[in-house]
Amino acid sequence: MARTVEIPDYEIQDDVVLDPERTALVVVDMQNDFVKEGGALVVPGAEATVPRIAELLELARSSGMRVVFTQDTHGDDDPEFRIWGEHVRRGTWGWEIVEELAPRPDELVIEKVRYDAFYGTHLDHQLRQWGVDTLVLCGTVANICVHYTAASAALRWYHVIIPHDAVSALHDFDLESSLRQTAFLFNGTITTVGALRAA
Repeated sequence: MARTVEIPDYEIQDDVVLDPERTALVVVDMQNDFVKEGGALVVPGAEATVPRIAELLELARSSGMRVVFTQDTHGDDDPEFRIWGEHVRRGTWGWEIVEELAPRPDELVIEKVRYDAFYGTHLDHQLRQWGVDTLVLCGTVANICVHYTAASAALRWYHVIIPHDAVSALHDFDLESSLRQTAFLFNGTITTVGALRAA
């Protein structure tokens, strides 16, 4: 039975200044299976975020900010297929990051096996080597891989910033609840792409 719930207020910051030397842009799972028509698990609204994420990439690249892409990666008989069906199988078209947001050769791509980009990867080590303490997270799915990466980052005392117009979810409720939790639980910053600027 459907029911209506009220989302508690959370603040959306309209001017966020980033220190490029201490900030990394993390583009989460913008892969064909999640974004493009014909993908195994297309997320409504994911393709519409591509231009916004491209703007974030331009900001990061032009200011010298570090850029990280996460790439959800599964092999044969992955246990996650019991939850979501087969998706982003390594080496397939669906596993590839969308062409419009292709990583550059000097940008880090983290292959991850679960929702959290820190789980079982060297992401934390690399961010600390770079001297990064702030993460701008974008991509999909807002309440799954973006959210669990944000949570894991916050538990490691990174400051988390999410431009809400650069994330997508399967349902509006999921998007709003994840943003509210980021602001409320993680003391994160919710903003828009246009509100971000480099110092």
